[in-house]
Amino acid sequence: MIALPDTLRVFERGWLSANNVLFIDDATQDTTLVDTGYVTHAAQTVALVENALDGRPLRRVINTHLHSDHCGGNAALQARWQPVTSIPAAEAPAVSIWDDDALSFVATGQQCTRFTFDDVLRDGDTLCLGGIDWQVIAAPGHDPHAVMLFAPQSRILISGDALWENGFGVIFPELDGESGFAEQAAILDCIDTLDARIVIPGHGRVFDDVAQAVTRARSRLEYLRSDPLRNATHAIRVLVKFKLLEAQTISREDLFAWFAGTPLMQRVRARYVAAQSMEAVFDQAMKALAKVGALVRDGEMVSNRD
Repeated sequence: MIALPDTLRVFERGWLSANNVLFIDDATQDTTLVDTGYVTHAAQTVALVENALDGRPLRRVINTHLHSDHCGGNAALQARWQPVTSIPAAEAPAVSIWDDDALSFVATGQQCTRFTFDDVLRDGDTLCLGGIDWQVIAAPGHDPHAVMLFAPQSRILISGDALWENGFGVIFPELDGESGFAEQAAILDCIDTLDARIVIPGHGRVFDDVAQAVTRARSRLEYLRSDPLRNATHAIRVLVKFKLLEAQTISREDLFAWFAGTPLMQRVRARYVAAQSMEAVFDQAMKALAKVGALVRDGEMVSNRD
């Protein structure tokens, strides 16, 4: 069991919703939630937070980045408590006018209820959360605008999707021909220099084998970097799996309609496998997910399998 400060607790949420990190410090009356899960889990997020707060108000929400599984509970939490909400600075213009395209929700075929923000997070900022000082560190790669939070004294890193125990999030910028591999490599180097002893990732369990996790992440990155089609193929499968996590059971017809109508799927196919039909790309993803037991077919119905 990895010991964390008394003012910090982690809700490990699985893969549809990102993990939530809740700070409660009665000495400073600080109650802050980092990342808020997916919109279909919003009621559960509110219930988890409300139970842990035990009558206290939630005063602040922070998002490491604005992918739907990290900010989908923002609107529900704002409706319940009106917390001050802090987002990465580069996302402020898109959130201000609610540009679904710029915010990736339309591109990935995912949902997010509109929310507002009160201030922004910039590389080099310092925050006091749970009576602990945290540095804001820019963490591009998986998402160009993402940030991490690092507590130098306790050597705890809230890494978002920049580092998991066994990898990191899809390198989305590369799917559109933009740089992402180099940035991911640089952020792994940065994590190395931090000498963190504990990592709270965006997905998966809290871990303390940090050096080994960075080594595994570097190996994974080189594998993807050596053939960018691998990153694209992985992204397709991840997005289909995410849709299945959301729907649980869906007809093949409806799943393919979602797949074919998702802009990022269309762009990935055009860039990487233009010679194949959209249906062929879809069938390949379905077969790959079925092979590893991530979905099951029953006639025309497709169901998620954990």
